[in-house]
Amino acid sequence: MTSFPRSLLRRSLIVGSVLALLPISAASGQWPSGSSGMNSTVVRANCGPGSNPETGMQGDVPAADRDSGRSREGYSCNIRQLGNYPGRGGGITSVSFDHCAYIGTFFPGDLLGPVQGVQVLDVSDPANPVLTANLDEPAMRAGTWESLKVNETRKLLVGAGVPALTGAGLLSIYDISDCAHPRLLNPGPGTDLRLPLPVTSHEGGFSPDGNTYWSSGVAPGLVSAVDISDPAAPHVVWQGLQGLSMHGFGFAADGNRMYLANNFGGLNVLDISAVQRRDPNPQVPQLASMTWTDGWATQHDIPVTIGGTPYVLTVDEAGSGGVKFIDISDDRNPRIVNSIKLEINQLVNQDSMLASASGGSLFGYDAHYCAADRPIDPTALACGWTSSGIRVFDIRDPHDIREIAYYNPPARTGNNTELWNSPHALASIIGPPLLAAPTIAQAVIAGQFDLSQAQSARTGRIALGDLSTDWCFSAPEWRGNQLWTTCADNGFLALELDPVVYTPPADQHSTIGS
Repeated sequence: MTSFPRSLLRRSLIVGSVLALLPISAASGQWPSGSSGMNSTVVRANCGPGSNPETGMQGDVPAADRDSGRSREGYSCNIRQLGNYPGRGGGITSVSFDHCAYIGTFFPGDLLGPVQGVQVLDVSDPANPVLTANLDEPAMRAGTWESLKVNETRKLLVGAGVPALTGAGLLSIYDISDCAHPRLLNPGPGTDLRLPLPVTSHEGGFSPDGNTYWSSGVAPGLVSAVDISDPAAPHVVWQGLQGLSMHGFGFAADGNRMYLANNFGGLNVLDISAVQRRDPNPQVPQLASMTWTDGWATQHDIPVTIGGTPYVLTVDEAGSGGVKFIDISDDRNPRIVNSIKLEINQLVNQDSMLASASGGSLFGYDAHYCAADRPIDPTALACGWTSSGIRVFDIRDPHDIREIAYYNPPARTGNNTELWNSPHALASIIGPPLLAAPTIAQAVIAGQFDLSQAQSARTGRIALGDLSTDWCFSAPEWRGNQLWTTCADNGFLALELDPVVYTPPADQHSTIGS
């Protein structure tokens, strides 16, 4: 007599969760109107010897694995871990240069651990990363979010302070010629609290020549160009409100085009040549604007050229949009030609997604930051795919993309209170995957959401996420057959791809677009 009421209660919780998520999809501007992207699932990786493959559909960490503890073993396919520096968590995005890595911070948790600010690791021996310095200027302590970036040409590291989704005023610039011991270059504007820069911050990145650092605040969608040709005296040379909420970006190789992510699911193409030339009172015309409905919180853009055709690889952080291949041969009329999605991202599988991701907090299984292995004719793309871990794809043919490897690190279930610098741990006061709301709404309205498939012991958990997966946000950066990255709970990871599935090109050059 007890099974029916329990089943009914669980079913009610599922319905309640779905109904609660529907208003969120309306607020995001993502009510269903059909998809403007391609929806074919990328071919699954064929896992070789030594792999510890996924037990369910591609990209999923099933509820049974989360609840049994199986996810604490992690999953791997044609990748092995060489080394790890967990620290107190890996922030949101981190970067590397030469033989060093710089671990991003998440406010206010980063202030609670024994080492405050951006941690600098010497990774000369990838099996044994060593902490060599700590950057504790105000911007580094305030949380670097997605602003921490490196320009290799000028050997500069820059990060902005983002204490709560959007920050303002704080920006620090470092010389990383000695990568293990960065040297602050701007003790005045941007670092001195009495001399804030007039910028908003959340996302940031360099123009290719390293003379301009661009800062984007998600709310409002203000984009600022900061002249750092003299790093000791950074100053704003242009600002523009490009939309209600803008995110990351990428740049053409000559620095004259910006490909700017629209947080509501889209791409803007801007002519920034006047800023690049340092014209007085520069004007920045918008050349094109495109939107889509399969995916939102569009994260960043990676310009590449494949077979002579210029593309932008655009990453959606939420809504199961995956990575879109956008042909920009005519930058006034960009068009989507393909996309990378895992099985768990498909509309028909959003019921299963809810069954497994519930109780894991805000994010489910979405792409976040990616890196191509070179800008011209890249052979592979590596992405942090949140709860699906690190995913690696063969992209030599944009019309025939194949997954070749993945690594989903061991879950740190129950270690919430140890991971002060992990956004996953700090966000886990919330249970359901709220950022998946638009896709769930689309599935419900399309008649592709099966309540019975959404049922699990996890469904209906509205608070206290359990870290039963990690969140891999950072771009995995290419180092020959190795990938250097961070995940929110596991911190820094040095990974090695099986040479059977990946041969580094002679001119390999890891690129994230900014």
